[in-house]
Amino acid sequence: MQQGARYQAVLELIGEIFKDLKPADGIIDAYLKARKYIGSKDRRFITDTVWMIIRNRMKLEFDARSKEYRKILLTYLKQKGENIDEIFSGLQYCPSALTSEEKDWLKKDNEEVYPPFVEAETPEWLYKKVQDVRLLKSLNEPAEADFRINVKNREGVLEKLKAEGFEVLPTPYSPYGIRSLRRIPLGNCIAYREGEIEIQDEASQIAAILCDVKPEHKIIDYCCGAGGKSLAMAYILQNKGHILAHDIEKKRLMAIKPRMERLHISNIELMDFVATSDNNFDRFVVDAPCSGTGTWRRSPDAKFRLNQNMIDKLNHIQIDILQTAYEKTKVGGRIIYITCSILNEENEEIIAAFLQNNPTVHPVNIKKLWESKIDAPYPYHSEKYLRLSPLTTETDGFFICVMEKLA
Repeated sequence: MQQGARYQAVLELIGEIFKDLKPADGIIDAYLKARKYIGSKDRRFITDTVWMIIRNRMKLEFDARSKEYRKILLTYLKQKGENIDEIFSGLQYCPSALTSEEKDWLKKDNEEVYPPFVEAETPEWLYKKVQDVRLLKSLNEPAEADFRINVKNREGVLEKLKAEGFEVLPTPYSPYGIRSLRRIPLGNCIAYREGEIEIQDEASQIAAILCDVKPEHKIIDYCCGAGGKSLAMAYILQNKGHILAHDIEKKRLMAIKPRMERLHISNIELMDFVATSDNNFDRFVVDAPCSGTGTWRRSPDAKFRLNQNMIDKLNHIQIDILQTAYEKTKVGGRIIYITCSILNEENEEIIAAFLQNNPTVHPVNIKKLWESKIDAPYPYHSEKYLRLSPLTTETDGFFICVMEKLA
């Protein structure tokens, strides 16, 4: 493809993505699948450029003084020093030629200093909730790929992956984690195909470890989503015991089955409902539905689809699920509340409200729990709950609180 045609594809994609209606990865995949004639190098260029623009959307809109996607692309090209007239040539498959108004507009620079929310690449209303430029900027950087071992010997898997030509190293906290410095094509990875590794961010692995599950425990992973923590707990138990993996969305729940088969997991039972008589769980893992603000490294477009009404609805769900957990956890059992959110109103504020309503529940000292399970320095200041982030632990943004029901 000529360069103009590549950027025409970029223009079409950001025009659709910036409607903020659907996830960008799905839009990109559908676009490229419908155009099988686009070669692999062109696909990579288009994809990389689109993600670069998404990650710099706030600054580009600010510099362009416009949300119009054509002006955003022109601003991006101007900053890269590209030959804009050659790209916007008006030739077949290329963007239409510049108008006289656009040519005049391009001559003007916006010399204003970025406000903090623009510097943080975060919508202003969300920035006001966090007010931490460094944290938000860290969440705007691409994430390295983390894997969890599904065999006993991590060193053996690392050597096997290195022999396949992959650049990998142990994760700094999880004893089961492997970090890849470059993308691993899973279809060509023997260790993945043979079930020796599974995709899972280190923060999610840590959450599973801190559940402190034992084979004799009655365990449920509630709202388990893609089932990563269920699979990790099954590995920790070495296929012993019994884990109930629950999600009300049956299609998402059933997607765990092929992962179980590849990983040779047999101690997970999938459930799209929980019987009301089940009120004696030793471990009630609340994998709470949340804003996903801690996963923006992987989906930077998601911040533009989020709104306060969505968060308010999630808060009600989070409180309701915790109350369900209280009713179904036995005395002496533990409720583990986990989100991939960095927002206080989904984390500390939810826990405070839950504990106030249920005085017989108390937080477990999570620092001591960490030190009993993980051979690495505890990375947070609170002993009531744990926060992880790309800024402090080089992981997704996670919140974990372990609580015990005393009466």
